[in-house]
Amino acid sequence: MEGRTIAENRQLPPSGPNRILADAAASAARVFGRWPWYAQVLVVWALARLFSFALFLAVAAQQGLNPWGWEGTPSYLQFIGAWDSEWYGKIFSGGYPAEIPRDANGRALENEWAFYALFPGLVRALAAVTGLGWEVLAPIVATAAGFGAALMVYRLFALRAAAGTALWGVVFVAVSPVSPVLQVPYAESLNLLLLAAALYLLLTRRYLAAVPVVLLMCLSRPVGVAFALMMGILFVRRWVRRRTEPFPAPEVRRMVVLGIASGAGALAWPVAAWAATGDLRAYTDTETAWRGDSLLLFKPWFDEAERLFGPVLGPAALAGLVLLTVLCLNSGPVRRLGVELQVWCAAYLMYLFAFLNPLTSTFRLLLPLFPLGLALAYLSTSRAYRWTAAAAFLILQIVWVAWLWRWTPLPGGGDYPP
Repeated sequence: MEGRTIAENRQLPPSGPNRILADAAASAARVFGRWPWYAQVLVVWALARLFSFALFLAVAAQQGLNPWGWEGTPSYLQFIGAWDSEWYGKIFSGGYPAEIPRDANGRALENEWAFYALFPGLVRALAAVTGLGWEVLAPIVATAAGFGAALMVYRLFALRAAAGTALWGVVFVAVSPVSPVLQVPYAESLNLLLLAAALYLLLTRRYLAAVPVVLLMCLSRPVGVAFALMMGILFVRRWVRRRTEPFPAPEVRRMVVLGIASGAGALAWPVAAWAATGDLRAYTDTETAWRGDSLLLFKPWFDEAERLFGPVLGPAALAGLVLLTVLCLNSGPVRRLGVELQVWCAAYLMYLFAFLNPLTSTFRLLLPLFPLGLALAYLSTSRAYRWTAAAAFLILQIVWVAWLWRWTPLPGGGDYPP
């Protein structure tokens, strides 16, 4: 390098092994960028799921005493078949109870009616065709639904962002801290697929086409109330702005039909539980069996805040959380999602605040807020930021699986559910 200044030497391209690695990475990026969008999405999703697969195996190797009777290291299928997967497996095998089990005081006990029928019903239908059992077929269905959801999420994000940003939004969904649940026998991946499809049809104003999708979605997970609330807010907004934003009568009627279908879908499962058991409160009592209390809107959040921070700091902490949420929903990156996705996130958070009993499973229940993955991609176009955020999510995956999926008995019995 004789004759060059220090400044000139610093600007030289990497040499030796570093140059080879840099050229290989750049070449791979160019090749990947020429692939069709669906191939890029599927590769991203497959890599994320392989990471989660390896993580489950690593944590399973650390599993000791457990309530499922595993001796030695559980297999991958055994390990992901724990927790709520076991409830879905019971529904697959024996359906739902004809009456709600109750204790001597009449309080409902934990039972299958807390878990919606679409996922185990779909697995059961496929089992009749393939002859495969729950332990094998349920993870296949859940994982396949996850891949379908990835494609649908990209199509939705592509309505609001350029291709590269939309793909990074999918990356953040794929590696999110609770994303391992999208390959286990839970209904989350199927619900994500249907929710993304419903929001896509909503954004493209194909309201009638969205009706069957929404009805199926409401039979997969309890998101119908939030969807109906969103539809109500969007309808009122369009109606108020009709003088400046055209709202023709045919579109009014189609939007009303979707709103009514959303409300009906939200009530479908509680009504089904009532019809099957003859108990009007079958579903609501079952849902509250896990909290050991009656269904009082908003109360569990105040109780939990007081338990964690005391009677004075608790309400202040909760108020701070609400304020932070409002500021987040009104931030620039979230506003760039468009009013429909912004209102969806707000409606779902309002639903959680009204009905949810905040426990460790709350992290998993935040998955329907997946449009915020695109907001994270909007936050900065810096490669360093995006790769660092993705790496941080992968680390949080390790925390989530190691902390909550692995059974660790508490002093009073039981464990925190994922």
